Formats: sequence, C-alpha cells, structure tokens
Amino acid sequence: MSSATTQTDHSPLVACTISRDVTNFDLLIEDMESAVGEAWGDLGFPEALAFLAQQDAKALEFVAIAIDETDEDHLAMIGEIITLAGSLEIKVILIADDVSPAALHSLLRQGADEFVPYPLPENELQAAIDRLRKPAPQPVQTSSAPSATTEDGVLLGVHGLAGGTGATTLAVNLAWELATVDKNNPPRVCILDFDLQFGSVSTFLDLPRREPVYEMWSDTETMDEDIFKQALVSYEERLWVLTAPPEMLPLDLISSEDVARVLEQARKHFDYVIVDMPTTLVQWTEAVLSASQIYFVTLEMDMRSAQNTLRLKRALKAEDLPIEKLRFCVNRAPKFTDLNGKSRIKRMAESLEINIEVQLPDGGKLVAQGADHGLPLGSSAAKNPLRKEIAKLAASLHELGKSDAEAA
Repeated sequence: MSSATTQTDHSPLVACTISRDVTNFDLLIEDMESAVGEAWGDLGFPEALAFLAQQDAKALEFVAIAIDETDEDHLAMIGEIITLAGSLEIKVILIADDVSPAALHSLLRQGADEFVPYPLPENELQAAIDRLRKPAPQPVQTSSAPSATTEDGVLLGVHGLAGGTGATTLAVNLAWELATVDKNNPPRVCILDFDLQFGSVSTFLDLPRREPVYEMWSDTETMDEDIFKQALVSYEERLWVLTAPPEMLPLDLISSEDVARVLEQARKHFDYVIVDMPTTLVQWTEAVLSASQIYFVTLEMDMRSAQNTLRLKRALKAEDLPIEKLRFCVNRAPKFTDLNGKSRIKRMAESLEINIEVQLPDGGKLVAQGADHGLPLGSSAAKNPLRKEIAKLAASLHELGKSDAEAA
C-alpha cells in the first residue's frame, strides 16, 4: 500500500482505496494486495477529490470507496468523488459496513458501479473487479426474439395489493428463474411491464426504456410480429422484456382490446409470459386476469393488505370475474422457526377466507441492492432465502407445465 500522491511512474497505480481510515477495513487491505499487488494507493476523502483532479488519476482502473455508518455525515463529498471518478471513466466499487439503505441507495444512484458488503465475503472483491473488467452486455433487440409458434404460452399475472409488497421483485425474479430453470432446454420467457406510469422492471434489470414501446401501444390495431419484437429488449439473451414507456402515461391510454392483442402476440412467441401489473385496478385488468393461468397477488401481514384483499375480492365477485385464479403470496413471511408469525398468517388467511399458498421470506438488504444494480437475485445473491423460494416456485410451475404438455 502506498499514498496515491507519491506513487512513482515506475510503478503506476491501477487502483486506489478511498476511506476515512483504511485501517478500519483490514480485510480490504488484504484483498487489494491479492487483487493488484503493490499497484494501489490509499487516500482520504478530501485527498481523493484533489487527486482525481490531477492528470495522473486518469490511469486508474478503479477506486474502492470504503465507508461505515460514521461516514453518512459526509455523503455529499463521497457522492462528489463518485461523480468525478465517473467523469474520468474510472470504475467505482462501493464497500459499505452497516450503512443505512437510504445512504447506500443515494450513492449507488450517483454512479457507483459495484457494491460489496463489509466484512468482505471470500473472493467477493476479486469477483467485483472481474465484473468491472468484463465488457457490458448490449441489449439484444428485435432480431433474436423467438419466432411465433402454434402453441400459446403460459400467462402469469403479478399484482401487488399495496405498494412495497414485492410484486415487481417477484415478477422479475420469477421470470429470470423460469428462463434459467432448464439449462439443456431453457424455456422462452418474456416479462411485460404494464405499469405505464411507475413501472420499474427496466430498472430492476438495468435496461433502457425505448420509444418503440410507446409506438406499439399507440396503435395495436396495426401491430404485427415485427412491431411487437421491435418493442422488446433482452436481458443476457435469455429473458425478453417489454419495459414501461419512457414517459409517464395515463393508465386509460390503452384499452382491453389493446392489452388482449399484446398478450396474444406474447403468448405466441414465448413459453411463459409474466405480466407485472399496476397496483391500480383499471378497465383492462379483467383482460389480464381472464387470460392468465395463474394471477399472483402479493400482500404483507398488515392491516392495509388485509383491507385491500377484502376489497379486491368484493370487486371481482361483483363483476363475476374468475377469483379462483388468484394465488395469494405473503411477502416478508416469518421464518420457519417463528411459530407466532406462522400462527398470525393462519389467522389472517382464515379471517380473509383465502388460501395463502406462497410465503416469500424477507431477503433483507440484498434484494434492494440487487435491484439497484440491475441484477436478479439469481445473479446477485444466489443463496438469498427469497431467491431460493422463488426458484422453488419457478421449478414447480415448470414441472406442472411439462406435465400438462405431456398429458395433452
């Protein structure tokens, strides 16, 4: 380790740690030496701003900014360092020890490329460096989207009964798990973001919101296979996505007929179609519910979810809609050993007269961190309990789909 400001030209820097006191992060020192040997330096926050303004800084490959809860008083300066590094095309690895989610979210939004928790998991710093060095995948668009088939795919709706109940998290991760459930014969999977105002599937997968989406919705009567495929982008060439439009649009911009046409195209091209629905009930909600094989509804163990469950049931019964398609999923469900929590879920189901068939455990901070990085949990936190439960759900759905296909 050496000071970044005194490094000689004979041993040029490729990386630099930036922290209030790097000795507070002894594991980081060891991992930096393993990763880049002697070719790294260390700076405090004020010194980092000065150094990044110098010509020598342009030779850096990346900086590792290490912070803990004490540094939250200096977020403005740290954010300025991240922004300055980004302007110089220097990658930023953020290493955080017990930092609040709000502070972490703020710094990631300002341009940090990778996040690693502290204490550092084994080999995680090297893995983050390897990801930085890997060329960014380019979204694969129209040409590689699957061609239409004679059989319609399975349609799965996902609807949150209140904000923050994990509907988009479930939709995105279920789609990814289905896309990767069978390595030898992977299903063709598409996720449609039907929340025209606040849809965030593109954010969860770090995909661009494109103008062809709005153009497609504007005139579905003339939509053909090519126009539909033009509106899609792919994630790692395994999952195809219809994002929300670039601009916020009124939910009544589209009709039930528009939705039916898009669903028809999607089911022709894909084995599984997951629809991430807006929380609001609209005219065309019926079109998605009626076309779905299963309609997942996410809720939590709180009063707002309970009240909204009752209101949803009444609304569907009043219109004689297929309420039997609903599959209730409790987000942040209690752990297996939490007998009191299990009892609360049972009482909630009995009082609402519903079956709670899916219990999604609390995935903790890693869920939001993966979303901020545009990565599904299967890529960012494979051992996370929420990821494991969604993977089990995807596997059971796929087995059920194969059994139905064989029976037919």
